[in-house]
Amino acid sequence: MRNTTFFKIYIAFSILYLIFLLTGHENLDLFLKPALIPLLGFGVYFYRKFPSKNILLTALLFSWIGDVVLLFADIAEIYFILGLVAFLIAHISYCVLFNKQIMGEIQINKILFGIGSLLIAFYLIGMVTVLMPNLGELKIPVIIYAAVISTMLLFAFNGYLIWKKPAALYIFLGAAVFVASDSILAFNKFHAPIERSSFFIMLTYLVAQYLIVVGILKLNSQKKK
Repeated sequence: MRNTTFFKIYIAFSILYLIFLLTGHENLDLFLKPALIPLLGFGVYFYRKFPSKNILLTALLFSWIGDVVLLFADIAEIYFILGLVAFLIAHISYCVLFNKQIMGEIQINKILFGIGSLLIAFYLIGMVTVLMPNLGELKIPVIIYAAVISTMLLFAFNGYLIWKKPAALYIFLGAAVFVASDSILAFNKFHAPIERSSFFIMLTYLVAQYLIVVGILKLNSQKKK
């Protein structure tokens, strides 16, 4: 199938890109980074039609816009803000996407959901508390962004409890790794430098996007006809 070919190319290009980052060739960002997410997008586009397909494509589109804009973040702060907005829309799209997925036959475990919700809330409070002293004029945008990615993770966790496996696991792990990627980026920018931060940010980001996409496709391939 054509879509699996695009996914294989995505994996190969991602590995190549990460090797470049690991070896200090970050100047190749401009050439390789913008080509990665579109490969996932083409893989989704050539997959058969399913109800939330356009929402997934929207999330990938704004992720790609965020990738491209953030390439210029070192030039001026406005590019970081615009990139933040693009990824904010992407995460909101993922929230909508997760909320619209088909349900499994298992009733949600309210105790487990409560524990997971508390852990996500602790993450949100902890991250904001750590970053707050250095956010300056970006306090409100960063807090909003942190709240949205936490909500995205909560929707994914809720889905993990009710969607069919293994698709549910792919999506939840993807969402969790996405939050990890954003956390590394924020910690590196606003708190303390992290060695090889670009490599770890992109490693987690590329894995996250792949897991979410594959998980959504797997989940919808299980839909009863």
